[in-house]
Amino acid sequence: MKVDGHIHSPYCPHGTKDSFHEYIEKAIKLGYEGITFTEHAPLPAGFKDPVPDQDSGMKEEYLEEYIADLEELKKIYKGNIIIKTGLEVDFIEGYEEETGRFLDSIGPYLDDSLLSVHFLLRNGTYDCLDFSKENFGRMIDSYGTADSIHQTYYKTVLKSVKANLGKYKPNRIGHITLADKFKKDFPPAGSFGKEIQEVLDEMALRHMELDYNGAGYSKKGCGVSYPPPDIARKAHEMGIPLVYGSDAHQAKDLNQGRDRMIV
Repeated sequence: MKVDGHIHSPYCPHGTKDSFHEYIEKAIKLGYEGITFTEHAPLPAGFKDPVPDQDSGMKEEYLEEYIADLEELKKIYKGNIIIKTGLEVDFIEGYEEETGRFLDSIGPYLDDSLLSVHFLLRNGTYDCLDFSKENFGRMIDSYGTADSIHQTYYKTVLKSVKANLGKYKPNRIGHITLADKFKKDFPPAGSFGKEIQEVLDEMALRHMELDYNGAGYSKKGCGVSYPPPDIARKAHEMGIPLVYGSDAHQAKDLNQGRDRMIV
């Protein structure tokens, strides 16, 4: 079954305003049988979004409308494509309790979801890892080396896999090599194979899925999927299900990188 398990929407505050219909019609034309809209979930109460426009997550006031829109679209497109209601939930170190309470409240209304790391904590300060090349450069000034950022990222992803976020914790980990987004601009010295393997081992132990994300192919500083083919192949051999995700923030991004993925 051809599916895309990672699609954003007009509710994304940092994406385009392409309509749900534009995404869905494009997916049907591309031959998709199932898609999941995984809009960025509202950030936890009390967490200050470190990006300048504070637009990393959708506003909580729109959540009910988002879910209602998707329920209506499921009826409209029934028989043409399977549409699932989902969210991309941020794992933010230090906000596990708040995230768990949020999932307890919203989980019954979701068909699918992702757990992703975008924010890293260091010395009491949060940074958005993938916001911009310039911001990543500033993070290196703070962390000392690009390698230190990568290591912190994989430690945080591992914490997300192990975290107790309740019965509605997302079962799919989003773009586990997102730290590679600017690797051509700021090449790390290490390969982080050991750290990634530890993440995969824990995912396999917990029967979790892996977001096989094509967006990295469209990023000039990356040029490869999250994770790259060798890691995806290893995960597949370990029995970890790979779920293709375009990570589309506009309708034309659907299917990005798919022709270069291993499965």
